Amino acid sequence: MTDVPGPDALAAIGLLDEADIVLDEAALVVAAADRARPDLGRARSLIGGFAQRLAAMAGTASGTAERAEALVTLLAHEEGFTGDSHTYDAPENADFLALLKRRRGLPVTLAILYVGLARRMGWKAAPIGLPGHVIVRLGGTADSVLLDPFTHGRTLGAAGLEMLVARALGRNARPEARHLQPLSNRETLVRLLSNQAVRARKAGDLARARTLAERLTLIAPASAELWWERARLEQLAGDKAAARRSLSSMRETTREPAVLKRIRAAEDALAR
Repeated sequence: MTDVPGPDALAAIGLLDEADIVLDEAALVVAAADRARPDLGRARSLIGGFAQRLAAMAGTASGTAERAEALVTLLAHEEGFTGDSHTYDAPENADFLALLKRRRGLPVTLAILYVGLARRMGWKAAPIGLPGHVIVRLGGTADSVLLDPFTHGRTLGAAGLEMLVARALGRNARPEARHLQPLSNRETLVRLLSNQAVRARKAGDLARARTLAERLTLIAPASAELWWERARLEQLAGDKAAARRSLSSMRETTREPAVLKRIRAAEDALAR
């Protein structure tokens, strides 16, 4: 991937097949888009150093529990990576480059670091997108360990999962199989950028929200809903031509009659 920030670098991610996306590297490129001169070399060197230390710590460990212990020891205990519960909504918490500097971030940002390092070891690892929270699964179906990087990498059992789901969905909610499905690399990047977009909208910064909507459609061009949100923000900004272009791109992503009907209705509204 390129060291030059901007739309071209993000579009390059959008053109990659899922298996070809290197999650932590892509997160660096996403963060670089907000910087005129991002020092990606330094960030890569830092992550590479973590990988070397993790390899030494894990040694010949073959069990998932031992690997998880080594990963948590390095990132949470020695390097101090954990969740920012005090200023949770701060924009830098959803910025991967800022995470490497501050050692604080959102669940999704931390999960990308954990998963990226584990995969550099050749271990099976994936982010798990619970409602309102992202955790990490190490290992396969038979020997998996669930970690919560936001709370110092603690291991999650059934009670911990229930607490996280109940906190997001209500006291009587329980974890379901769909909650424990791994996020794809692209879905994880979308969740990362969507966190930034939500914060921008809450702050009333529609220009920033529009910029992020554009970036989301670059990295996930096949998502109809992302094109819809982009068109909506472009319409709010008074840029009807851009909104029409986004709706046209949205049409290319779907054959669903209901979605196509919604696109036509939006186009008719823009023509008035």
